[in-house]
Amino acid sequence: MNTRQQSGPEAPAERRRRQLLEAADRVVLREGPGASMNAIAAEAGITKPILYRHFGDKGGLYAALAKRHTDALLRALRDALDAPADRRRRVESTLETYLLAVESRPQVYRFLMHPAESPPSSEGGFDVGVHSVPLLRRLGEELAEVIEDRIDLGPGGAQLARVWGHGIVGMMHAAGDWWLGERPCSRAELVRGLTDLLWGRLAEADDREGGPGF
Repeated sequence: MNTRQQSGPEAPAERRRRQLLEAADRVVLREGPGASMNAIAAEAGITKPILYRHFGDKGGLYAALAKRHTDALLRALRDALDAPADRRRRVESTLETYLLAVESRPQVYRFLMHPAESPPSSEGGFDVGVHSVPLLRRLGEELAEVIEDRIDLGPGGAQLARVWGHGIVGMMHAAGDWWLGERPCSRAELVRGLTDLLWGRLAEADDREGGPGF
C-alpha cells in the first residue's frame, strides 16, 4: 500500500523524511488512532522536537501519512480500472482493491479515517472532519477524472463524472467502514453487492471512442 516509486537518486532530506514516515507507519500499525508523537519519535530513535522540525505537529505528520497512503491507493485503483477485463469485472476489481487495503491494514485505515478516536492528550486531538474529509474529496476528484476520461456521459458529462466519483467514494467509505466494524459478510459478498448497486446506468453508458474504456 505504501510502495515508493523510484524516480532517481533520493536526496538525504527526502530519505530521512521517508524513514520517519516508515517509523510512524510501524507505530500506527501497532497503536492505530492512538499513535502518539512520543511513540513515533522513540520508534525513529529521535527526540520529539526533531520530529516536529520535520512535520510541524501531529496534524502535519497525519497529512504526510495520508498523502503517502492515498497516493499508493490511487495507483492501485487506477491499475484496477485499467486492467484488461470487461467493465463489471473492473468495477468489482476496483471495489476489491479499496476494501482489501482497508482490511489488510485496519489500524492505518482507522488512523487516517477516525483520528478522533485518539484519546485526548497534551498533543491535541484530531477532528475527524478536518482531517479525513480532504482525503475523501481527493479520492472523489481523482475517480471523477478517471470516469470522465473513460466514459462518454454526453452533455454535462464532466459534472456527472464528479457526482459519480464522489458518490462512489462515499459509498465505498461508508460500506467499508460498516463492514470493517461488523464483518456481517465476506469481502467478496460485499464487493458483489456494491457492484450490483452500481450496475445501472453505468452498464448502459458508451465508452469514449479511441480510449481504453472503463
